[in-house]
Amino acid sequence: MDGLSVPIRGIRILTGTANQPLAEGIAASLGIDLCKTTVTRFADGEVFVRLDENVRGADVFIVQPTNPPADNLMELLLLIDAAQRASAARITVVMPYYGYARQDRKDQPRVAIGAKLVANMIMRAGADRVLGLDFHQHQLQGFFDIPVDHLYAAPVFTAHYRKKNLTDPVVVAPDVGAAKMARGFAKRLNASLAIIDKRRPAANVAEVVNVVGDVEGRDCLLVDDMIDTAGTVSEGARALKKLGARDVYVCATHGLLSGPAVERLRDAPITEVAITDSLATPEHKRFPTLAILSVGDLLAKAIRFTHADQSVSSLFD
Repeated sequence: MDGLSVPIRGIRILTGTANQPLAEGIAASLGIDLCKTTVTRFADGEVFVRLDENVRGADVFIVQPTNPPADNLMELLLLIDAAQRASAARITVVMPYYGYARQDRKDQPRVAIGAKLVANMIMRAGADRVLGLDFHQHQLQGFFDIPVDHLYAAPVFTAHYRKKNLTDPVVVAPDVGAAKMARGFAKRLNASLAIIDKRRPAANVAEVVNVVGDVEGRDCLLVDDMIDTAGTVSEGARALKKLGARDVYVCATHGLLSGPAVERLRDAPITEVAITDSLATPEHKRFPTLAILSVGDLLAKAIRFTHADQSVSSLFD
């Protein structure tokens, strides 16, 4: 029998409004129902949260990405506070997407380090541990003074691409910073590696300078942790096609798809764009070549192992 089909006792899954379908999928994988909550707004926009079920002594997992608008973060903090005041035994924040993660250093004078501020607020609100998925930088785990389990969506993507029988595949890192992630994909898919030499003349503006590696006549897989305005992957796809790439596939864990992203991805020479459901993707941001893969089972397994005080390291493979 599949271990995920056995209901768990003593566990509660809470969620706000940021990504309720993912939370429902996680709860279904665990064989339990979502804990009933009330999340509403007052007339002035102020967030109100109430737990409608008893969580005293329970192992509580709060599923909520912290992407904009800021109400998503506020809902998370209020859910943590409500669970703590309701005498939950342990509170784990399940962050499928760590909003503000790109503000992780002081790279200009007099700027805030938003990623550290968010970590501080989550800890001060009362979280006991964090379960995250593909942080923008691995060292963000060090911003927390509580245990952090950092999972990767790579197993979900590699299972997807193994079914496609790619022709002499090459995994392409869209920049030097993504090279480690791309190397992991290449190893899992038994593919070679290429790297795009990119520069950013301005924020959210990407310019391809060179491609290091052989891509001619081969299927290329561009991998990244997120797609925001899609400038990087769309320009990268064009550069690969100019060098003779056969088909270009793009995958990223977090599909923010901000601003001109959908139009850019539609117009780019990309066979398929694969993202996960770490963020809710509204209908107006969906397009024919977009594939949305679920990380619900992956997060459900991590929750099950955490609840049983077992290692989650097997999920890193």
